[in-house]
Amino acid sequence: MAETTPLLTRSDLRGGVPGPAALRAMLPRAEVDVDAVVEKVRPILDAVRERGVDAVLEYGEKFDGVRSESVRVPTTALREALDAVDPQVRAALETSIERARAVHAAQRRTDTTTQVVPGGTVTERWVPVSRVGLYAPGGLAVYPSSVVMNVVPAQAAGVEGLVVCSPPQREFGGRPHPLILVAAALLDVDEVWAVGGAQAVALLAYGGTDTDGAELEPVDMVTGPGNVYVTAAKRTLRGRIGIDSEAGTTEIAILADATADPAHVAADLISQAEHDPAAASVLVTTSPELADAVDAELTTQVGTTKHDERVRTALAGPQSGTILVADLDAGVRVVDAYAAEHLEIQTADAARVAAGVRNAGAIFVGPHSPVSLGDYCAGSNHVLPTGGCARHSSGLSVQTFLRGIHVVDYSADALREVADQVVALAEAEDLPAHGQAVAARFGTRKDLSGRAERRGTDS
Repeated sequence: MAETTPLLTRSDLRGGVPGPAALRAMLPRAEVDVDAVVEKVRPILDAVRERGVDAVLEYGEKFDGVRSESVRVPTTALREALDAVDPQVRAALETSIERARAVHAAQRRTDTTTQVVPGGTVTERWVPVSRVGLYAPGGLAVYPSSVVMNVVPAQAAGVEGLVVCSPPQREFGGRPHPLILVAAALLDVDEVWAVGGAQAVALLAYGGTDTDGAELEPVDMVTGPGNVYVTAAKRTLRGRIGIDSEAGTTEIAILADATADPAHVAADLISQAEHDPAAASVLVTTSPELADAVDAELTTQVGTTKHDERVRTALAGPQSGTILVADLDAGVRVVDAYAAEHLEIQTADAARVAAGVRNAGAIFVGPHSPVSLGDYCAGSNHVLPTGGCARHSSGLSVQTFLRGIHVVDYSADALREVADQVVALAEAEDLPAHGQAVAARFGTRKDLSGRAERRGTDS
């Protein structure tokens, strides 16, 4: 019998792991040129800015194959979807919401006041963004879980105005998938827009007037994952709106040793590969025997999965692969350089190994913490940095929706104590008017040469 070619390409770094920069350059990674897509979405953004909902509905017809009657989904449709949903699915969503609320409630920062000197305080106030657009993708799958992951931290932060956006579905008469409506209803969000893609981000940024004459108010911030066109729109409109991140295609890395169960490892690699043909599944292991066993399991399991063609494409793509390392220390260096969106640790003493990892969107520790748990019911958030951005960015959280504002409150005596230092620094920076703004409060003024004069002297 002929040998089956493994789906995962294998790299061998047992002879030594290069430095972080060289390592990042050689690791499997999906190549996404957002800049190239920016030029494609710019006309869409311009059209929505100029023509509003008319342009949005035209693009919905062009890209989604359906022209909605209106952008905003009637609240009665949300209630009807909730009444019709499978009770088991409703219960699962309720569990997901309950656990996410528990985790995110603990993230809410409190205001802090520091007394710098007697009479001088600085308070950091945490103020929520006023109005936010939360994007739930359509495409190859439906994501009510993304509604949960966006809405829960925004509500915990105290955001008052929430809009859920999701693409119109031809199958459902130009409205978003019913499960999107169910999730919104369970979360007490009554403003849902049937719009997707770059045009959704544009409408959220610019606002407009719906077909019934109702105002669609713009938002201050847009969060949530989407395809490269959504990402390009967020990049282009950043500044007019705040964004959470430029989320790319999903990825999983698994750091495993000989103690890992190859059936579990294979199943977890497949679970992320089924998202998209460009999804990344990477195994980093100290055990060639485990790598061989995982290859065999993949061959078996992929043949039984529903989206086998999509999974095969993702696993065989340049963004996926197996990397052999000499030991777990080398493995940690590899996964730190990769900075995966999702990182599983399936090793002996997994908690200790996980504690040594610095770069990951989320870390799943041990054999009973698969990424799928985090996608739905762990309580953690699944909107996470991709493409190596976990080296410098965090996933979606309550902090995403909060702004820290410093409130400075000094008395006259406290200002007088530091006045000379302010003047000295202002003059050192050649900004004498800065010093004058302090000196003026104590009856003195300075000319541009820095000579002090008393107010009220004879001219």
